[in-house]
Amino acid sequence: MAEKILVVDDEKLIVKGIRFSLEQDGYEVDVAYDGEEALEKFRSGGYDIILLDIMLPKLTGYEVCQQIRETSGVPIIMLTAKGEDMDKILGLDYGADDYITKPFNILEVKARIKAIMRRSRGEKKNNDEIIEKGELRLDISNRRIYISGKEISLTAKEFDVLELLIRHPDKVYSREDLLNLVWGRDYPGDERTVDVHIRRLREKIEQSPGDPKYVHTKWGVGYYFEG
Repeated sequence: MAEKILVVDDEKLIVKGIRFSLEQDGYEVDVAYDGEEALEKFRSGGYDIILLDIMLPKLTGYEVCQQIRETSGVPIIMLTAKGEDMDKILGLDYGADDYITKPFNILEVKARIKAIMRRSRGEKKNNDEIIEKGELRLDISNRRIYISGKEISLTAKEFDVLELLIRHPDKVYSREDLLNLVWGRDYPGDERTVDVHIRRLREKIEQSPGDPKYVHTKWGVGYYFEG
């Protein structure tokens, strides 16, 4: 069954080009041209990944991303014409997994999508493994996390980071290590991406993010999960 992608951008020529190229690779592609339409399409759903422009009519890409994250961890790649670091970090803060700056090469877009799809297919082959650490329960095969029995919503990358850390308790991973292992060696982003995801992860799973119980910092080195 073909993976299903939602492409959201108000520039119709860009959407047309992306759609044509992705369909040539066998993906099923839906499109939306403003923020409200994007949310309508998402709710009708079942998408494997969303390409989401930041500058949209009616609702911005940030607002769309934030609303999607209230109910879903579907991978989101933000498309932005702005190159400033703050815009990229804002996208991650709202729950995006990745970003691509315009103008982009369609081959780069497809490479990012394929990397996410490969990882997703690999995850689906996992057995029904459950990892429990204190009040934290990680359901690997269904990619769900519970704290004291309550389900917590994580993005795809937040889950990937936590899974890596929890599988190797007390092992310290540098930002570069995490960037290579979770995002891939070809990922063009910088190490601040890791810091943003760690901060968001702590805000979701820690009772006191400033004094974490699970995900710790070894200053000047990196991050680790306390087993």
